Amino acid sequence: MFNRLEIEVRAGVRSAAEVRVRVDGEDLVDATAGPDGFGAHAPGLLPAAGDGPLRATGEARRVELGEPACTGGCCGYLAAVVRRHGALVVWSDRETPADEPGLPDFHFDTRQYDAELARATADRWWDVPPPP
Repeated sequence: MFNRLEIEVRAGVRSAAEVRVRVDGEDLVDATAGPDGFGAHAPGLLPAAGDGPLRATGEARRVELGEPACTGGCCGYLAAVVRRHGALVVWSDRETPADEPGLPDFHFDTRQYDAELARATADRWWDVPPPP
């Protein structure tokens, strides 16, 4: 069974827009960094060019997804290693601010993963200047 990825971009406190990632309906920032935690900055995680850190390739890369209210430099980041294995996208070696041991990997169907990433990247409301 595959996990399901959902990406929400919402108004942020530290930046104009922050990304909240849900896996199987669970907000990973809330679950690991607490309700006062912050999602990653949308322009960095979902760049307009579409080649952001969440794009899964055969090369593994560590992606910071969020941080606690005290900052990731203090207590650690919510992060995962993202890589593609054929028709599968795997998030492994997950880190949390609480540094929980033995977190399970997430396994996404590439079609659902790529479609959700494309949808979230295309909806660039934070790039639109406010009306005068």
